[in-house]
Amino acid sequence: MSITVANITKSFGAQKALNNVSFAIKKGEIVGFLGPNGAGKSTMMRILTTYYKADEGTAEVNGHDVLKSEREVQKSIGYLPEHNPLYLEMYVKEYLAFNADVYKVPKMRIAEVITQTRLTPESHKKIGQLSKGFRQRVGLAAALLHDPDVLILDEPTTGLDPNQLVEIRKLIREIGKEKTILLSTHIMKEVEAVCDRVIIINKGELVADQKLDELRDTEEQIIEVEFDYRVEEVLLNTLPNVKNVKNTGGFVYEITFSTSKDMRPVVFDFAHDNQLKTLQLSRKNKNLEGLFSELTN
Repeated sequence: MSITVANITKSFGAQKALNNVSFAIKKGEIVGFLGPNGAGKSTMMRILTTYYKADEGTAEVNGHDVLKSEREVQKSIGYLPEHNPLYLEMYVKEYLAFNADVYKVPKMRIAEVITQTRLTPESHKKIGQLSKGFRQRVGLAAALLHDPDVLILDEPTTGLDPNQLVEIRKLIREIGKEKTILLSTHIMKEVEAVCDRVIIINKGELVADQKLDELRDTEEQIIEVEFDYRVEEVLLNTLPNVKNVKNTGGFVYEITFSTSKDMRPVVFDFAHDNQLKTLQLSRKNKNLEGLFSELTN
């Protein structure tokens, strides 16, 4: 395993940031790490990077204990924090050379990471002259300099425009072919576009750990229907395979069915039999955003 977390608990005074959290990430996986603000994501990432020490539990990166082998863990990880700490007055190559000295890696790595992150057209400029997208690439290049096996990326696409988003996502996918990536973000589409798996924490506790393929293939669907008149939810609950009924406002209902069979004809027939008109009728797949909302609300 590239990352192993077992029963990690961390408190700040009376506030418990993490409560008995456990998970494992295999080599080569790209895992989305999700949760509302204050859920404990940053705390966990800082424990994995040895910046924080857990109160209880253990964590390993590439087989190295984060408490007993801090230096080996730091060598194994490339970390891009949410607020990318760059020296804006330095040139791109100058900044990467500075980091290469810190990591004690050969200067030839500078040209390699510039090429890998497609920074070549901007590499002669000062960092302060770069767009937000290219500044993120500089941060990624610095995180990759010492060729770590594990990358931890905290909100790597915050503030990027749509074109920059596409470019950074593509870059992360390419890097993920060779490295293990733990990606924290609030953007669900980003996780669905890039990641193999998702881990969700809420109020310091792990509430989901699921492969995205399994989420997409789940035998569950949501039918959104608008009638011309209010319907008692107890009546809708008599439909076959109903798991949940929710009135979302006015005469609009979300009906969750525990089956992969398209239930729109059943809902249409229900309306006809009860002398109702269907003003709209659509099927919504169970997606990551729905799972996140369900588990964190």
